Amino acid sequence: MNKVLILHGPNLNLLGTRQPEIYGSETLNDINNALYEKAAVNGWDIKALQSNHEGALIDAIHAAREDGTAAIVINPAAYTHTSVAILDALNAFEGKVIEVHLSNVHKRESFRHHSYVSLRADGVIAGLGSQGYLAALDAVIRAAERA
Repeated sequence: MNKVLILHGPNLNLLGTRQPEIYGSETLNDINNALYEKAAVNGWDIKALQSNHEGALIDAIHAAREDGTAAIVINPAAYTHTSVAILDALNAFEGKVIEVHLSNVHKRESFRHHSYVSLRADGVIAGLGSQGYLAALDAVIRAAERA
């Protein structure tokens, strides 16, 4: 079975209650459940992890190198703009990487315009809300079908 790792960075555990005017009203469970459903219909296996700790995200990326994971869909949240360590971990992963942001980071504060993760990502989706995660999963599935 094809495997995808979904990584949610810091503060995404607060989705639905934290600044819904920016991040929407859906919870992280809502997003993950939609991803699990889409994956199951297409014969894919998903592991989802949210952490407020950079090291936990890096450990998950390292594990994905060894467990047959085909792709990582990552919303690094604030680590987008600060974490060379996450970039380095993703550079060691050989599968597809899709970066997702709920908001359009390019319409926000200037410090949010730079992404270390984008230097490794095969694709970037920003500003589509929770639909961005589903679009990323769809891109992973379609790429595997074409391979």
